[in-house]
Parts: sequence; C-alpha cells; structure tokens
Amino acid sequence: MEHHEHEHNIRIHIDQKRYESPSPTSGHALYVLGNVAVGLELYREVEGDREDEPIENGPERVHLKEDEHFHSGLPKTYKIYVNGEEKVVATKRVSFAEIVKLAFPVPPTGTNILYTVSYEDGPRENPQGSMREGETVKVKNGMIFNVTATDKS
Repeated sequence: MEHHEHEHNIRIHIDQKRYESPSPTSGHALYVLGNVAVGLELYREVEGDREDEPIENGPERVHLKEDEHFHSGLPKTYKIYVNGEEKVVATKRVSFAEIVKLAFPVPPTGTNILYTVSYEDGPRENPQGSMREGETVKVKNGMIFNVTATDKS
C-alpha cells in the first residue's frame, strides 16, 4: 500500500517574517523562501534547553508545523577527533578525502597508498562505521575518526 503525502500551505516564520509554505517541503526551498544569505545556515527553533536544529540546504524533506519559527545564522563548527587530534570542521558533512587530509596533511609517499577510515560516536544517522572513497558522513561534536595509511606493495 503506497502512502502519498499531501502538500498543503501553512504559515511559518523565517527571521521573524511571515511566509506560506507547502508541507512537506525541502530544505533548499526554505532557504529560497526566506532569502537566506550565502554563507548562512537556517535553523529550526526548538523548545527547552536544546540547540536549534540546522536545516540542510538540500533536497531532504522538511515537515513543517503551523506557525513554526526558523532563523538564519552563521554555520556551526564541530570539534572532531582524527587519529586522536582535535580538529574543527565547519560543515555538517565531511568527505572521506577531507578526513584523510586532516589525518595526513603531508600524505605518505608510495605508489600504492590505501587509506582506511573508521568512525564512532557519530550522530544517530551514522553512529559508527567505515567510509570509502567518495563517501560523506554527518558529524557531531566529539565524533572520532581513525585513519590508517597502508602501502599495498
């Protein structure tokens, strides 16, 4: 049995301005609707003593509630640990190549160097695992990456 979501317009607020938006919508559509400046991120306001939830500027579905509030702001930075060293990244997603570069700013020499990347203490979407070349993962503060280089000769 297929489930179809029905879009309907609801009232939301972005940076204290009122808008009408279909729900569900995409993160990208919210950035466009709220005219979020380049370099800023959009955050969903949450109640209580929790950090506001970042909304990705992409195709992911965002379910809205009537009179929900969003605000734009500077991107958050994340402290991660790569091979035991604290590093700071400014994006919610990191690639295999970025993690390898953080682990080995001066790459080892050799003709057949292979890298292995594993991680733990990640967000609920990817709490632990390994990465392959070309892949990305979501990060959170305190996430741990272990990178090894092997010469396959």
